[in-house]
Amino acid sequence: MEIVFLGTSGCVPTRERNLSAILLEYLGESFLFDCGEGSQRQMRFAGVNFMRIDNVFITHLHADHFLGLGGMIQSMDFLERTRPLEIHGPKGLKETMEHMLSMGTFQMDCMSVGVHEIKPGLVKEGDRYKITCAKTEHTQNSLAYCFEEAPKKKFLKKKALELGVPEGRLFSKLQRGEAIEINGKKITPAQVLSKPIPGRKLVYTGDTRVCESVIKLAENADVLIHDGTFSHEDLENVGKAGHSTVKQAAEVAKKANVKKLFLTHISQRYTEPKKLEREAREIFPESYVAEDFMRVKIEKHG
Repeated sequence: MEIVFLGTSGCVPTRERNLSAILLEYLGESFLFDCGEGSQRQMRFAGVNFMRIDNVFITHLHADHFLGLGGMIQSMDFLERTRPLEIHGPKGLKETMEHMLSMGTFQMDCMSVGVHEIKPGLVKEGDRYKITCAKTEHTQNSLAYCFEEAPKKKFLKKKALELGVPEGRLFSKLQRGEAIEINGKKITPAQVLSKPIPGRKLVYTGDTRVCESVIKLAENADVLIHDGTFSHEDLENVGKAGHSTVKQAAEVAKKANVKKLFLTHISQRYTEPKKLEREAREIFPESYVAEDFMRVKIEKHG
C-alpha cells in the first residue's frame, strides 16, 4: 500500500505545491482522493498512470479539490478508455459534474462516468478493503474518507506441523478456510490460524476544522492526512476559514492514537515547512508536512 501526494497546497498553488490530490495504490488498484486543477500533469511528473484510476473520491465542492476532473476525464476519453470512471462525493456532486462535462464542445466518445452522491457511512467495499466516510466541519456537505484493509489471520505453520499436517496442498486448504482430515482426525482452520490481525488504515480529511467525527474515523489509523492550513500563530484565521492549524491537527492525531500524521493543504503564506513540522511535533512527534510527489508506504501488519 503506497500513498502518492500529488498536490499539497492550500486553495492557491505555489511553485512547489499544486492543488489537493492524493493517490492511494493498493494491490494493483489506484484510488484518487480529490482532484485539483493540474492533477493529471502532477501524475505525469510522479510516474502515475491516470488511466488505471477507476474510483475518485471528492471531499467537498470547492474548486481547488475537484476542478481537475474535467481535464482528466477528457484525456481518458481521448486515449480511448472504455472502462467507466466512478466518482464519489457529497450532495451537489451530480449537478457539478453535469455542468463540468457540458462545458464547451467536448463530448465523450468512448467512456462513461458514474457519479455517486454519498452520505456518511460505507462508500465502497472490495474483496479486501472498505472505504467509509464521515462528515467534517468545513462546508455544509464536506466529507473525510477512511480506507481500511480487511482483517486477516496468519497461518501458524509450526502449529500445523505439530498437529501432523504435512507441508503442501493441505496447508493451502487450511489457509483457504477448509477443514482437513489426517489419520482419521479432523483439523479445522481455527486450530492453525491466528486471531484476526487488523488491516492497514488510512484517513484523509480534506479541509476541516477539528471535529469529533474525524477523531473517531481515524482511531488507530496507520496514517492520518489532515488539514494543516495554518501555523498555530495564526489561530485567529481558523474559525472563519474552516481549517485547522498544524498543532490542532497534531492534537487530533494524538487523540485518535494514529501512527503517523501528514499535514497537507498548506497555505501559500508559509515558505518554511520545517517550522510547521516542528510546531506539530511539540504535540505529536510523528508529524510530517507533506510535499508534492512524496511517496509513503504503509507496511503490512503482522
